[in-house]
Amino acid sequence: MSVIRKSYTVEFKTKVVREILREEKTLSQIASEYGTHTNVISRWRDQALAALPGAFSDQLANAQAAKEAAWEKEREELYAEIGKLSTQLAWLKKKCGYLTRAEMSVWRWLIGRMGNSL
Repeated sequence: MSVIRKSYTVEFKTKVVREILREEKTLSQIASEYGTHTNVISRWRDQALAALPGAFSDQLANAQAAKEAAWEKEREELYAEIGKLSTQLAWLKKKCGYLTRAEMSVWRWLIGRMGNSL
């Protein structure tokens, strides 16, 4: 027989941890009130207390700002690449109308090579 693990929402965990931190009831009382095991709520309390120092530091905000800056830089580079490729495609479409069959086969070969190298 398999054991089905319960999953709890963040809001529920927060509510339970707040009640633990009030210290008005014992862990056993809180666990029975919310239908959980004392080990589970003890783990939640430990996780909350471990994360607490990070809530008061700017480290998280700085990390998020760095991620957003890196994402924005990558986005700019991708848009530049799209523009470059669009220009090349337009030029190739324009030139293909003026090429002979032999020249067109050479261009097709070159375009195929460019596609494989990307």
